[in-house]
Amino acid sequence: MFRTALRNVLAHKARLLMTVLAVMLGVAFVSGTLVFTSTLSEATQASSRKGYDNVDVAIQPRSSDNGGGAPGEAPTLDQKLLDKTARVPGAASVTGTVSGFTAVADKKGELTGSGFGTRGANYFPGQDGKDARYPLRDGAAPKGPHEFALDAHTADKAGYKVGDTVRISVDGPVREQKLTGVFTTDDGTVTAGGSLALFDTPTAQKLFAAPGEFSEIDVKAAPGTSQTALKAAVEKVLPKDRAEATTGRQLADEEAAFIAQSMDGMKTSLLTFAGIALFVGVFIITNTFTMLVAQRTKELALLRAVGASRRQVTRSVLIEALVVGAVAAVTGLAAGIGIGAGLRALLNSTGATFPDGPLVVSLSTVLVSLLVGIVVTVLAAWLPGRRAAKIPPVAAMSSVHATATTKSLVVRNTIGALLSGAGTAAILVATGMSDGKATMGAGVALLLIGVLVLTPLLSRPMVALAAPVLRLFGISGVLARQNAVRNPRRTAATASALMIGLMLITGMTVIAGSVQQGVDKMATASLKADYVVSMASRTPLSPDVAKKLASVDEVTASSPLRNSPARIGTDTAYLTGVDGKDFGKLTQLDFTQGSLGELAGGRAVVDDTTAEEKGWRPGSRIPVTFEDGKKSTLTVAGVYKGNQMLKGIILDNTTLAPHQKQITDMQVMVKTKHGATAEAKDALADALGKNPAITIADKKDVSDSISKMITLLLNMLYGLLAMAVIVAVLGVINTLAMSVFERSQEIGMLRAIGLDRRGIKRMVRLESLVISLFGGVLGIGLGVFFGWAVGKMIEATGQLPTYELILPWGRMGVFLALAALVGVLAALWPARRAAKLNMLAAIKAE
Repeated sequence: MFRTALRNVLAHKARLLMTVLAVMLGVAFVSGTLVFTSTLSEATQASSRKGYDNVDVAIQPRSSDNGGGAPGEAPTLDQKLLDKTARVPGAASVTGTVSGFTAVADKKGELTGSGFGTRGANYFPGQDGKDARYPLRDGAAPKGPHEFALDAHTADKAGYKVGDTVRISVDGPVREQKLTGVFTTDDGTVTAGGSLALFDTPTAQKLFAAPGEFSEIDVKAAPGTSQTALKAAVEKVLPKDRAEATTGRQLADEEAAFIAQSMDGMKTSLLTFAGIALFVGVFIITNTFTMLVAQRTKELALLRAVGASRRQVTRSVLIEALVVGAVAAVTGLAAGIGIGAGLRALLNSTGATFPDGPLVVSLSTVLVSLLVGIVVTVLAAWLPGRRAAKIPPVAAMSSVHATATTKSLVVRNTIGALLSGAGTAAILVATGMSDGKATMGAGVALLLIGVLVLTPLLSRPMVALAAPVLRLFGISGVLARQNAVRNPRRTAATASALMIGLMLITGMTVIAGSVQQGVDKMATASLKADYVVSMASRTPLSPDVAKKLASVDEVTASSPLRNSPARIGTDTAYLTGVDGKDFGKLTQLDFTQGSLGELAGGRAVVDDTTAEEKGWRPGSRIPVTFEDGKKSTLTVAGVYKGNQMLKGIILDNTTLAPHQKQITDMQVMVKTKHGATAEAKDALADALGKNPAITIADKKDVSDSISKMITLLLNMLYGLLAMAVIVAVLGVINTLAMSVFERSQEIGMLRAIGLDRRGIKRMVRLESLVISLFGGVLGIGLGVFFGWAVGKMIEATGQLPTYELILPWGRMGVFLALAALVGVLAALWPARRAAKLNMLAAIKAE
């Protein structure tokens, strides 16, 4: 039986080609994901470990927010502690570090790097006058407040040389610094495509902390001193309530674990889409082996007649599947390794630079890829193999194929109806739950399985709807409709593969479009301000920015937004400070109780969620401990509906500022005389020195930024789901090609009675088109339903009260057209093959 199975694989290798391709694509997706994430993780961890080469023990501030003292009061590390640490036995050298966001403009005034990838730090020279962490390639180390050094990657990219004047920004105001040195580094920020600017220590402390303060003290061990021994010695000189010591090895391990955890999220997401592609491939495998078994009915019956048992027949089919799966898995693994290498090169070419490192192909990647390919193929072929063993030998020898009994069809449709009903009920229940993710997931799974079971039943009425259009194509159209419903299970399995892909694409498009609309409305509905000014990195702004904006002639009202930690009772909360005089002109909060009135003195407004939790209402008095430890009482003036833009406790800056250790703004809201105009925006930009690190956004900019983010996310999802659609296309091609082979005699007879080659091609193409559109309509319909259900659940959580269902009719039309295109393209080869059949040879075929 083993030799028979191998002979059958070789005899039907052309018919099994599409199955091999489908499984190969899924395995390639899996192995490519594993290779890419492993390579990226290993390279990032190696780069991170290099950053700790000169760190044997790190001293860091210990958090003091333990329920007593001033909230948010961070302990500091000073020069006195650094000097004391340097005298610890076993310490070879000590380095004080301080860092923060630093934007560097290129020669065109554009920001180099992006977001948090643009950093600044201090150059801390040792006894030899050099900082071992940052070897200088050109020039000299920075000295004084107007000099700085830049990493070689950024300097070369921006075209800067030693002696150039460079515009930078730390917290808003533009600074012009002289470039005195260019250095090389293994710093993870730079290897990941960011920039690193270095200042002398006093300048860096003034920019990122306070004079004489460090954010971390790194200690290098003397030869012969272990990290553990050095840590124990350092701990003896540390103030227990202010600082704690950690070994460099522990910090490296913690960062490696964090990197691995981050990669796990990416890996899980990519593997989910790989699983979808493999799930779609299951339909192709099942369809292929079902058709192969049907075409070899006589052969299988003969085996039974000469003594083969049912188990041996099933085993022979599974052996064929094992061989197909093994071939697909091996080729998929090879392709996946290429995909993993290609993905890294592709991302590097887009500017998303990653640390260099070898391509990592672990033993687990190889085993998982082979196992996935083989197991998926064998499991999908088990049901056709089981059916093959049940064909009675006498019936098979008489060429009477075993058809589905009425009882089996009734049982199938009943199970499908029950599953669909249960799934729909679970989804409807979940739409009204604030935490209904598990119920929603179970409902979606049940409904999807139910629809897959019911698809053969649905195929006849839905294909019948196309009958009037198909009649326009004459006898070819009539034959195409009859062929499409001749074997409902086969049609259903072929259409289901496409249905799943389009269902996910449509559902995500509906949800994304609706969320975008809701966020857009929320962002603009609560603001009357024409512009919101903030750092591109979302880091704090200097209060000088708000002062400069307020002095612009075009500006009629402005207010900075400040955050400050406080303690209310035993709970820590964040207070939001605003300009009470202008705040009402810049926002339009929806008050459920009380009003904004004049926000001054001890008056404050509170969002409805916080008010409900605390039992506050207008007139309630709130005991508060400010950041500096001083206590006061705030009076609730009103309760407003909070959103993602504005929420929490809001009070006047004149009340909050005296208690802040360091005054910074998160953003500044601005209203101008003539609204949001190009002239007004230019005036604001000029007032800020055309600073590339600062974003000046009007309502349209806010909407566009949201739209860009969601469009980027959708395009990524479309790209990932494209694999499932490609596998579905292979399924349609496979089914049609095998169907043409199965109907060779019938096609020969049609040719003999007058249907020309063009008519044969049209018949096969129309059949493919009908099957694809059937899958497309089902997929889009389910996608819209799932999108609606998820949207109702989002509404129930209250996280996005402005959520509104948006049906993207244009995109849904494109998706339906895509389904039609799939049908047309998939039919090209099978239709050509059918038209080229020799008429007489086809009639004589069995």
